[in-house]
Amino acid sequence: MLHRGQESTDGAGGGELTVPMAWLYAEYIADELLRSGDLMPPTSFEFRAGRDALALTVFLSDTDGELSGIQVVSQLENWLSLTAYDQPWQVWVDERMTELAADAAAAGGPSPDLDLARAAWRWLEETELLAPDLNAVPGGGPVIGEDEGPKVWTPAWQLGLPLGHLAIHLF
Repeated sequence: MLHRGQESTDGAGGGELTVPMAWLYAEYIADELLRSGDLMPPTSFEFRAGRDALALTVFLSDTDGELSGIQVVSQLENWLSLTAYDQPWQVWVDERMTELAADAAAAGGPSPDLDLARAAWRWLEETELLAPDLNAVPGGGPVIGEDEGPKVWTPAWQLGLPLGHLAIHLF
């Protein structure tokens, strides 16, 4: 099953529409993992951050371009290790994007999958979401509810990545 978006249903060339199946499939997997975990409302920015971070992980870890439905379960451990707290995920994303861009250039054409992945990565890097300050010093006063604690502006990927990691655990 080809997913790299190099061919449309009518073949390559001739100005035909190229469907970015690899990215769409990765996004679908990420969406399903997050929905099954029921961690955030699907309409929230936090959900989008988690879905985009997971979709990038799924898309960029598929080195063969052949991720099928049956392989999803076998990849869960790999995705867990890539999204773990102590891993340099953002560095890995940059490196894999560079590799895929070189592959696309060598293949002689643009990659709609890579274009969508770049857009997701750009959104994750440039968007900041207001989140609880997990580094706040305890004892700074009583906190009555979770919405009343200290908050900080955080890049979307830093919220989405742990959310995606937790969704994989819950799956």
